[in-house]
Amino acid sequence: MGSPTYFDFLAKFGIGGAHPGGILLTKDILTGEKITSKSKILDAGCGTGQTAAYLSQQYNANVTCLEINPIMIEKARERFKKLKLPIQLLQGSIEKLPFENNTFDYILSESVLAFVNKPKALKEFYRVLKKGGRLIANEMTINTRLSLKEETEIMKFYAVDSLLLEGDWNRLLADTEFQNIELQIQKQSLDHGNHAQEFNFSSNFEPELFHILNEHGNIVLKYQNILSYRIITCTK
Repeated sequence: MGSPTYFDFLAKFGIGGAHPGGILLTKDILTGEKITSKSKILDAGCGTGQTAAYLSQQYNANVTCLEINPIMIEKARERFKKLKLPIQLLQGSIEKLPFENNTFDYILSESVLAFVNKPKALKEFYRVLKKGGRLIANEMTINTRLSLKEETEIMKFYAVDSLLLEGDWNRLLADTEFQNIELQIQKQSLDHGNHAQEFNFSSNFEPELFHILNEHGNIVLKYQNILSYRIITCTK
């Protein structure tokens, strides 16, 4: 078994709302959408299921979750069972969605697209959205380009294949034929700015994971004016 990764840290600590802004920002973004009890929603990369549970409780929407990490899946399953929520939970990759074309009214992607093959995942999102369906994403974005050495440091730690500027995200979405593309920058830093952070610790997590937490903090501090995120909304 290799050294623990950033994703091991997120899974074993059971961080709910690990994306920038956390669940409070998610709630704020969702108020601008026309979600109803008839809405079919995919939480793509649901983590421990915090957002999915909110969608189910707040809107009584038809929520489906997809997550690739087995530890996250178990924690999400426990959450939904405890709250008695009728949420479908599947294991899989957003690069190959196990759903029919034109299935969902909404797709949420919170700090997920940045960590996968973006063109492939976006094409899958477009495929399974209904005509007029909405993609809502909260994704890592750099404000300016860095040196190759600096970008490599960030990409290696977070295990991402690229770092995108706002314009790069815009082009990717346009190339996938999404419409009404909007990208908004928030005032909060990438260092989650989340005072309502939630933890669900695994019983067996390695002490090395605290080193991962510290390294994440150091990178966020080092690149605080460069590493950022954007709220992305667009329509099929």
